[in-house]
Amino acid sequence: MYQAVRARLSALVCGAVRVARRDAGMVTSEYAMGIVAAVAFAVVLYKVVTSGAVSAELQGIVKQALDARM
Repeated sequence: MYQAVRARLSALVCGAVRVARRDAGMVTSEYAMGIVAAVAFAVVLYKVVTSGAVSAELQGIVKQALDARM
């Protein structure tokens, strides 16, 4: 009985290792797609923030904050 349980447990563990190896490349590609999406979002955000209207508003907010009396 003990040997049968041990053999079954060993088969399950070895099978899990094989499945983990098969999915290893998939995880890397998911990270790569996440990085590409984050970079694309950062580029769009940079373009919006450096546009004329948004830049003028941000400068106005900073100027008001610096001119405030305390």
